[in-house]
Amino acid sequence: MLTCGDCGREYADGADAPWRCECGGPLDYADRPLPDADTPPDHLDRDRGLWAFEPFLDTERAVTLGEGWTPVVDAPAWDAAFKLESVFPTGSFKDRGAALTISRAAGLGVDRVLEDSSGNAGLAIATYAARAGVDAEIYVPAEAKPGKLRAIERTGADVVRVEGTRGDVTDACVEAVERGEGWYASHAWNPAFFRGTATFALELAAQRGWEVPDAVVTPLGHGTLFLGAYRGFRALREAGWTDGMPRLLGAQATGAAPVADALGRDAPDNAPSNTAADGIQIREPARLDRILAAVEETDGDAVAVGPEATEREHDRLARAGFHVEPTCATATAALADYRERGVLAPDDDVVVALTGTGLKG
Repeated sequence: MLTCGDCGREYADGADAPWRCECGGPLDYADRPLPDADTPPDHLDRDRGLWAFEPFLDTERAVTLGEGWTPVVDAPAWDAAFKLESVFPTGSFKDRGAALTISRAAGLGVDRVLEDSSGNAGLAIATYAARAGVDAEIYVPAEAKPGKLRAIERTGADVVRVEGTRGDVTDACVEAVERGEGWYASHAWNPAFFRGTATFALELAAQRGWEVPDAVVTPLGHGTLFLGAYRGFRALREAGWTDGMPRLLGAQATGAAPVADALGRDAPDNAPSNTAADGIQIREPARLDRILAAVEETDGDAVAVGPEATEREHDRLARAGFHVEPTCATATAALADYRERGVLAPDDDVVVALTGTGLKG
């Protein structure tokens, strides 16, 4: 069963279920699965990848490429730990959501999926669809990075280049969905995607002996990782596997920072748009209200990072051995900002998500 958090309408889950509510709100699963109270957290089969956390997922393991259990490594120069989401099969954390979304599609008998993306989510959906034998059509900005486009095309997916803004790309894809051309496997709208990204938090807690950090910093566009992490940490606390919630701190790009703007963290008026951080160029996230609620509940925050700070941190990460895409660098740039402003104390235990590989340029 699917439900709308805005108006309370419910819909039966199926291939013909709407991709959003009649009121325009995003849909989520009505139930939040949790393990039985007597299920211990210390006997996880890591060979099952994300499905080591099956009691939290309630989705059949229909499509997998062995994703999950990305490393957590010390980063002394940043006085933090990095979770290397860039080492997934397609090079980004989006594989978490794609594995669950395409498993959902396969379970519903879907034979064609549509997605709109600046690159990473499109490649993840196209790759997992190819693994499942499902046709895919990916809508992308005409100016998307060539390396990402070539990778999508090699999966056999149809690539539709759209001139205009990132919002124009979404509009074109939605129009095709509403014409009945395929099932919307959207990383922004599909509830299965967020159930997949919640495994970031489940894994991180397991890797730390069920102790959550004081804070987690992630890039923040549509909020697929940010909100997924919130839901994962919340589920762990509700299951009694952990005792607390980390503060969730987002890194947005100047020129596309609706969460930071809503929190009053305005960038200087003359700050140039941070187009280098293409993975978070989202001006109207589908779940803005949910992201803001997660910020409030965790005493979190969001800031806008400019292109100079992004370029500086991108180079610094590479020199330290972390070959990631520029969007990742907004997270470590934001980390420095949070420390300078006293949002984070010097001795806070912080984990930063490095979300995508630098090999797609």
